[in-house]
Amino acid sequence: MGNVFKIRELRYIPRWSVFLIDVSVIFFSILVSYLLLNSLEVKLNFTKYQKEKIFSVVLINILCIVLFKTYAGIIRHSTFFDFFKIVWSSGSALIVLLGLNFMSELILGKPVFLYPVLFLFFFVSIFLMFFFRMAIKKLFGVLIDSKDTLSKARIAIVGVEDTSVSLAKAIIHNPDHPYQLAGFLTARSDSKKARLLGYKIYNKKQFLKSDTLKEQFDAVLIKDVMTKQEIEEWTSFALDKGLKVLKVPVTNIIKEDDKVRSIRPLQIEDLLNRPTIKIENNEVKCFHVSKNILVTGGAGSIGSEIVRQVAQLNSSLIVVVDQAESPLYELQLELLERFPNQRFKFILADISNYSRMEKLFDDYQFSIVYHAAAYKHVPLIEDNPHEAIFVNIGGTKNVALLSKKYNVNRFVMVSTDKAVNPTNVMGASKRAAELFVQSLQNSSDNTTKFITTRFGNVLGSNGSVIPHFKKQIEKGGPVTITHPDIIRYFMTIPEACELVLQAGTMGQGGEIYVFDMGKPVKILDLAERMIKLSGYTPGIDIKIDFIGLRPGEKLYEELLTNNSTTIPTHHEKIMISRDPLMKFEDIDILCSQIILSAMNKDSLQIVRILKIIVPEFKSNNSEFEILDKISEHEAYE
Repeated sequence: MGNVFKIRELRYIPRWSVFLIDVSVIFFSILVSYLLLNSLEVKLNFTKYQKEKIFSVVLINILCIVLFKTYAGIIRHSTFFDFFKIVWSSGSALIVLLGLNFMSELILGKPVFLYPVLFLFFFVSIFLMFFFRMAIKKLFGVLIDSKDTLSKARIAIVGVEDTSVSLAKAIIHNPDHPYQLAGFLTARSDSKKARLLGYKIYNKKQFLKSDTLKEQFDAVLIKDVMTKQEIEEWTSFALDKGLKVLKVPVTNIIKEDDKVRSIRPLQIEDLLNRPTIKIENNEVKCFHVSKNILVTGGAGSIGSEIVRQVAQLNSSLIVVVDQAESPLYELQLELLERFPNQRFKFILADISNYSRMEKLFDDYQFSIVYHAAAYKHVPLIEDNPHEAIFVNIGGTKNVALLSKKYNVNRFVMVSTDKAVNPTNVMGASKRAAELFVQSLQNSSDNTTKFITTRFGNVLGSNGSVIPHFKKQIEKGGPVTITHPDIIRYFMTIPEACELVLQAGTMGQGGEIYVFDMGKPVKILDLAERMIKLSGYTPGIDIKIDFIGLRPGEKLYEELLTNNSTTIPTHHEKIMISRDPLMKFEDIDILCSQIILSAMNKDSLQIVRILKIIVPEFKSNNSEFEILDKISEHEAYE
């Protein structure tokens, strides 16, 4: 038994051992060839020189083995490349022996070797050498599989096309990884009795009818080349059967080991991803080449991705501003490594500090400003409304006015769908910021194009629902949801930032850009799917608790206000929202008043003025609902 374990630990057979075995195969092949010919009663010539002839055949073959190094490969990783090396070696030896035969016929009048003997020896030796390699490879496979089977995930690859075959070979040839090929899955019905690489092909209908088949697998492996609909269908199928779902990229990966190493559990982001909007990169690039760019909130989820994308456009200088020290420092380390040829300036600053921001505008003379800085967490802002006023309104006011003063070409503001018919202070403060930015477009002596982009939740942003759910699942639950009917729109961070860059390019000033967010996602469905993808059963392994709507939260978000209209653009999924406007003089006075109230920490007065600026702002599940009741009572009287 101990010897078996020693064999399992053996990484490869030594080269000298392979060489000796190949030489033994040559002797054995000669013996087999002569025995076969004797049984066929073929007359052999030069019988008295048998030893000399055998010696010459062996010597010539050994020289060819050394020349082509047929013994150099690792046997348990043998492929047809090794087979061709054997063919070249034995073929070369055959050619030399045929040459000797030809010279013998010229000089002695008869050949040294019988031609049938030479060709028979050639085929027998090739077969036995390659058979030896395949047998050793299979032995290693059986020993390794018997050792690691219990710890390996038995996976079924979806599909029977070339990419699936290539992936299957990569798994088979890389036994060190924690995956074991157990078969193929297909929606086709013409492969019921077919086998691929020696593994059975299972039809989806077979799984649906059988409860025992799923016991043969641990996971289903899908590929990145599949359509979103196919990924969704196979994921639902696998999760319903209690199987895990793995995903692997097969495009642009050549090495087999890299393919297997890239296998990872399917993430909820893979299911929520939508086809990205086609962006006119050449046009965007022209607007950024050799320009000085400012990105506020540059260490945040959206801001940092804007910086990464702008860094690829050959800008002269990118100034990244944020008041969060650690995230800004981490971003600095990343960007300096990824973009060594791009000039950056990392500024630790608060956008609500006007004099600090003016120094930056004076020093760097920006051409484009991307304003992504904002406080965004609804419950925190509901408890601290004065902070939202300082940053979301006061900070935006500072950056926008400085953009106008220093003749910045384009000012692009990142807004949110929570600014539409807001039910919380955060959303209302962003809507007030939108109104201020838009009002500057037609103000006196303005040359800057002020543009706003508005979109929903982004996948994986700091503090968003998906990372929050992941942490709760890792802790064993429960997963907390505010309401069973709450829904949200989702998009990827890169897609959101591509929209921001495109809007900055195509905008003429004063627009609010919105776009088709696709279908909204029910948060309860999202949580259940995430739990299943983690290998657990919702409600049993991981509980789901409903904790009630948080202050200021609503069941669904909108991208358009009740009084707005949309205008299509040349991008089919990007629209311009025509929302009600305010004159600069009016919004400027109200912003000054609300900032003064924020300095006095008068929360009720802050929200009261905010409701004047944003008449559609109706508080929900919040202490500020009292202001709406007072307003309704006064209107009634």
